[in-house]
Amino acid sequence: MKIYTKTGDRGKTALNGGLRVDKDCVRIDAYGTVDELNSVIGVAISELKSEELIENLQIIQNRLFVVGSNLATPDPNSRVAAKLPKIEEIFATDLENLIDRYTGMLEPLRHFILPGGSKGAAALHLARTVCRRAERMVVKLAREEEINENIVIFLNRLSDFLFTAARYENKITGNKDVRWNV
Repeated sequence: MKIYTKTGDRGKTALNGGLRVDKDCVRIDAYGTVDELNSVIGVAISELKSEELIENLQIIQNRLFVVGSNLATPDPNSRVAAKLPKIEEIFATDLENLIDRYTGMLEPLRHFILPGGSKGAAALHLARTVCRRAERMVVKLAREEEINENIVIFLNRLSDFLFTAARYENKITGNKDVRWNV
């Protein structure tokens, strides 16, 4: 099977279900940014020391594929959509539990911190900012079209988790959070 199809050479792409749209439409921006987030998390994983954190992030990566497939399917009532897994409320709850777990192992946050510390933590901070952009794109899409509301909630919690994970990675690697000095 060839990786290239040449069907996008004129700036159009197909969504799940066959509808062709411009490659710069908000739906493509939304799931493209989710894909970018998944890649940035992959980079972060390559730098992390915590096996537990890596395992949790790999679960998240799989869930981001679910987000992307849902966003790439504009008709939630189609046969294509019926076959796809969905982002459920429990996914955000799982992230809240992880945030609480890791926060419990950290010093209380008393000031703003800058992205940085270890390479893994810095990569997680980068993932957090890409996650926030993905969330903004999905919110924009939700104003134009119907989407699963759990996607926005999941991305919102995910950015919080990535922040907490970066702080945790700094702690276990002996790096201090980089304090914002004003």
